[in-house]
Amino acid sequence: MNHDHYSDDYLAGLLSSVKNVAVVGASVKDDRPSHWICGFLLGKGYHVFPVNPAYEGQTLMGQKVYAHLDDIPEHIDMVDVFRPAQDFAGVVDEVLALSDRPEVIWAQLTVRDDTAAQKAEDAGLKVVMDRALAVEYALVRRAHRQGPAQLDIA
Repeated sequence: MNHDHYSDDYLAGLLSSVKNVAVVGASVKDDRPSHWICGFLLGKGYHVFPVNPAYEGQTLMGQKVYAHLDDIPEHIDMVDVFRPAQDFAGVVDEVLALSDRPEVIWAQLTVRDDTAAQKAEDAGLKVVMDRALAVEYALVRRAHRQGPAQLDIA
């Protein structure tokens, strides 16, 4: 996939198709974007699983913080990555090691590693990089207002 551009339908389709979201790099500090996105997602009705070994066992907006993805006891549909770009490949490896893999890996602004993305896509996952999930969420609302049009998420 060309990660220089994503169609609105592709992004809306992904965000509409997921319910359980693991936020890797989540912070309990309320001045961090990874903290804000947890609240945003919770407010939109997603189930949020914060992941950060530094805060393991603590709570973030009422949600237990997990050390690693494989500690989460439920199926995860999407992994939202708030880690530096150089750590993205490690997150992809962690995702690929799961026996119950998510369908989507979303890397926040400035997080891009095309080699790691290709590895995930070769394993059947969908990948979005260098995009702010909260900004793109408006596409979901637009898609729902337009009715049951076929969304292209292939």
